[in-house]
Amino acid sequence: MDTVALVVTIGVALFFTYTNGFHDSANAIATSVSTRALTPRAALAMAAVMNLAGAFMGSGVAKTVSEGLIQTPEGSTGMGILFAALVGAIVWNLITWYFGLPSSSSHALFGGMVGAALAGGTAVYWDGVLDKVVIPMFVSPLVGLLAGYLVMTAIMWMFRRANPHKAKRGFRIAQTVSAAGMALGHGLQDAQKTMGIVVMALVIADVEDYGDPIPVWVKIACAVMLSAGTYAGGWRIMRTLGRKIIELDPPQGFAAETTGATIMFGSAFVFHAPISTTHVITSAIMGVGATKRVNAVRWGVAKNIVMGWFITMPAAAAVAALSFWVVRLAFL
Repeated sequence: MDTVALVVTIGVALFFTYTNGFHDSANAIATSVSTRALTPRAALAMAAVMNLAGAFMGSGVAKTVSEGLIQTPEGSTGMGILFAALVGAIVWNLITWYFGLPSSSSHALFGGMVGAALAGGTAVYWDGVLDKVVIPMFVSPLVGLLAGYLVMTAIMWMFRRANPHKAKRGFRIAQTVSAAGMALGHGLQDAQKTMGIVVMALVIADVEDYGDPIPVWVKIACAVMLSAGTYAGGWRIMRTLGRKIIELDPPQGFAAETTGATIMFGSAFVFHAPISTTHVITSAIMGVGATKRVNAVRWGVAKNIVMGWFITMPAAAAVAALSFWVVRLAFL
């Protein structure tokens, strides 16, 4: 039964990674597709490859997820908690994907972990949740908004005397690089989050010891599933990010992607903080768009997106808690 529970939990974790891929593929490539720098299929293929590469670039975020948010639960109850946390995250991912809302898969996972842990009587490290999740949740969009505005302002000043048609053509080419950077950062951040969950499952099942390095097969499995999900594509969310917030041109797309990628690499390598790629790129797009004029950004759409951010953690926590009670009734 323990082995079956472990296999099922890892399977659900990998399915979460797949939903994370198609839910968040828009983050990396929506701006490139909307400015016609890349065709949708080419953009998705490039994003899938870079996601795969990014997954192998570090393990700081995975360590935060597996050791810094909740106490590692034990036994069959512990496996039930992890299973319920993943169900909460997956259900919220599918709901927001259906409605085309670019909510955060990361915060759905963290909300699921906290909700399931509370329902299962496992300690939550509130300091860790505050430092590594809540504060970055507020800070990263503000940094994205300001940095996007400043980067775009700098580009406008540097290219103020350039031929507009030549400049746009050049930025279309440059966008293939900035979109690749976004996808690399997405792999670095989001594949590691699932690695952290799988490592917790292995520790609960006594297959791994607490603090052991992440097994190579875990890295490969999480990276491949994230890439497969990315290639499957999240067209609904792509439309929201690429068109509904603001109509972007290639220089703006380049500025937004460069800003987003830089913030993701910085947070992963410097702070080991698992930030939301969705929050960062969405806020960067808003900051870039505001350089046109403040009312060029469709703030009504932006408001709906931000509301989705705030309800993601509690909503996923509630679904996860409910899932745990069902699991406990049925199996524990």
